[in-house]
Amino acid sequence: MSKNIPAGILATGKALPVGKITNYDLENIVDTSNDWIVERTGIRERRIMTGDESASGLSTRAAVIALERAGLTSAEIDMIIVATVTPDQTLPSAACLVQDKLGAFNASAFDLVAGCTGFLYGLDVAVRYINSGAARHVLLVGVDTLSPIVDWQDRNTCVLFGDGAGAVVLGRVEEGRGVLASKMYSDGSKANLLYIPAGGSTRPATHKTVEGRGHFIKMNGPEVFKFAVTVMVDSINEVLALAGHKATELDLLAPHQANLRIINFACKRLKMKPEQVLINIHRYGNMSSAAIPVVLDEAIEEGKLKAGDLIGLVSFGAGLTWGAAVVRW
Repeated sequence: MSKNIPAGILATGKALPVGKITNYDLENIVDTSNDWIVERTGIRERRIMTGDESASGLSTRAAVIALERAGLTSAEIDMIIVATVTPDQTLPSAACLVQDKLGAFNASAFDLVAGCTGFLYGLDVAVRYINSGAARHVLLVGVDTLSPIVDWQDRNTCVLFGDGAGAVVLGRVEEGRGVLASKMYSDGSKANLLYIPAGGSTRPATHKTVEGRGHFIKMNGPEVFKFAVTVMVDSINEVLALAGHKATELDLLAPHQANLRIINFACKRLKMKPEQVLINIHRYGNMSSAAIPVVLDEAIEEGKLKAGDLIGLVSFGAGLTWGAAVVRW
């Protein structure tokens, strides 16, 4: 088996729900205001699933675009990874549903759960499969449909999240291009900072868990904020060192779109200029695993991300998890 085959992102795609909730809409739902939300998060609106939209449906739409741009058929995909905490149902995996919808009959398929860091965890896994020669083309989707698990009575969390999907096709690239380094991290001792209390095997759904609103996201915002700023800076610097680069050499940074203040604090410490940082949180809020692939897709469409650019990717999420990657586009 061949070793150390360089791997990179060949193409991207995205899919966003048609529904939209603005900060002004939220003023009619909870005790909040547009000014309060914008000042503390940078979010102005977010996309929300309506009708028969689903995580697997959004994933498939994004995947079709990415495959077309890569010039590949679904039969040429060896593996499908769907990074999500909100599959259509507990069983089967969202990845298997996407595999069927695409007709990707040669692909293995599985879901990956790492909170908002899911896309970067999936990127790390996909690259290692290609590096080793075990896979030639991998379809990686970051998708989350958080609106059904957001407590719309909790103004501290319901203002943050939105729904969406981003997909990338990974494959072999020329030496010196693609993913130069990536790393995954976790700290399960901080699990209670961002979690859903009920719905698993230890607390299955009952009248009591439903009435107690135990199936919605709970978050200790201040603690997650402090954690995020530190790990985003430390992890991107560590991965840059692994790749033989420094933050000053980055052309662009694609951070997780969770909170504009977190992004600004981290970028200040990294000494990055505002025009070097990819941001779309004002339009979509926190789309969890979809955030980074969607912002990458938009950067390509807008001409911000060009061949040869050195770009850093960094995220954090429930677990707690975090991760980073350095890519030569």
